[in-house]
Amino acid sequence: MTSPILITGAGQRIGLAFAKHCLEQDLPVIATYRTHRPAVDELAEAGARCLHADFATDQGIEHFLNRLKEETVSLRAIIHNASDWLPESPDSDPAEVMTTMMQIHAMTPYRINLACRPLLENSESVTDIIHMTDYVVEKGSAKHIAYAASKAALNNLTLSFARLMAPSVKVNSIAPALIMFNEGDSEAYREKALKKSLLGLAPGEEAAVRTIQFLLDNPYITGRSIGLDGGRHLV
Repeated sequence: MTSPILITGAGQRIGLAFAKHCLEQDLPVIATYRTHRPAVDELAEAGARCLHADFATDQGIEHFLNRLKEETVSLRAIIHNASDWLPESPDSDPAEVMTTMMQIHAMTPYRINLACRPLLENSESVTDIIHMTDYVVEKGSAKHIAYAASKAALNNLTLSFARLMAPSVKVNSIAPALIMFNEGDSEAYREKALKKSLLGLAPGEEAAVRTIQFLLDNPYITGRSIGLDGGRHLV
């Protein structure tokens, strides 16, 4: 029996696109979501097992892990896609912002990886962990300091877990820059954003889906971060 792929934050954008990609190939999917959207029902109707999970608290992580172990005894891969994007602002408590960002982007993958190691090692072939980080890991961000720091922590977890789990589990990360625009983004914003990369385009979720699949298919990559940024680092 094929082991399922766990995708966190699968209710929208990249997580949703990759979940659909897997289901189209008849690969079993366990999808987590924090906010219930129509897309979650679509995934469930297509055969995914959808679990509500709030990774902003330790109790939320613990509850999810208990539920997960009721659902499966093995995993083919874990795609850590769940994320939040809290900025620093005069109205926010810096301690709360940093705590939340570290909780979601570092503590959650850390605990899930450790707890799920037996599930990954129960699969018949080499398995994978993929951390979705961010281009800002390279340059930082004046407006999203805690976010950037937490994604940098996640990037470092890639190195440590690659060492810990080899050779049975490959651990890599993908660091996207602009992948797609939001509905309300203005034309001026879009034009400015596109000029930040050499390739000058917003490729859509399919570019991320292909990169995730590439890492799953490749037997000889671990402990690496794949930049998905259109050459932004050279501009």
